[in-house]
Amino acid sequence: MKRNPAKKVRIKDILEGKFFHGSKEGFKESFLISPFGQKISRVNLVGSIVDKFLSEEENFASLTIDDGSGSIRVKAFGSDVENLKKLEIGDLVEIIGKIKEFNAELYISFEIGRKVEPNFEILRRLEVLKELIKQKRIFDEIKGMSNLPEEELINYAREKYGMEEECVRFILENLNMDKKVDYKPAILELIKRLDEGEGVEIAKIIELSNLPETEIESAIEELLNSGELFEPKPGILKRVEYEV
Repeated sequence: MKRNPAKKVRIKDILEGKFFHGSKEGFKESFLISPFGQKISRVNLVGSIVDKFLSEEENFASLTIDDGSGSIRVKAFGSDVENLKKLEIGDLVEIIGKIKEFNAELYISFEIGRKVEPNFEILRRLEVLKELIKQKRIFDEIKGMSNLPEEELINYAREKYGMEEECVRFILENLNMDKKVDYKPAILELIKRLDEGEGVEIAKIIELSNLPETEIESAIEELLNSGELFEPKPGILKRVEYEV
C-alpha cells in the first residue's frame, strides 16, 4: 500500500478535527478531517517536548509535544522506542507519524523524529500559515455555495479541488452546527412583557420561555455583560431603559 504524504499542520487542527477509523478488511486507512476540510492520515509536526515517559521494560515510550497551538502525545512501541527515547524534554523536534485514536485520545504513532533549530520552527510556521490560508479560501468558497444541492456541491469540490466526499460533508456539518440561534431578543421581549416594576425572576423566564436552559443562561450572561440587563436583586432581572 502506498504511504500517504505527511502533511505539515498545527496540533490544533488535529485536536479540532474529526477522526474516522479505518478497516483492515476493506484495506481502508484511518484518517482525520481538519476543521477546514483537509484529509490527513500522516503528519509532520514541529514543537517542543514538554513531557516524556519510558516504561520499565523499555518497550513503550511517549512524548508530549507542544507547538503553541496545542499539545499531543507521540507514542512509540517495540523497535521504535530506541529512536524516540533519544529525544529529551525541552528539545525542539520534528516528528513524523500517523494519527491514531485510542480511548477517545488522539495521538501520533511515531515513525521519525529529530531535533531541529529555532530557525526551522519559524520556517515551518510560515509553511503552515500559507497552507491554512489556502484551505480557508476553499472553505469559504464552499461555505458561500452551501445553498446549492449537496450532491452538486460535492461534485464541484471534487472537480475543482480534488476534495473527497467525506471532506465536503464534514464542512457542511460544521456550517450547520455553527448556525447558533440568538435567544437574546426573545428574552428581552419576555422580560418587557412580564416586568411590572420590580423585575422578573430568572426562574420564571426559564419556566415560561420554553427555551433550552443552558442557552437562556448563556444569553442572559451576554445581556448582563453588554449592559442591556441588570440585577436589582440576586436572581431578578430588569431591562436597562435608555432615555431618548
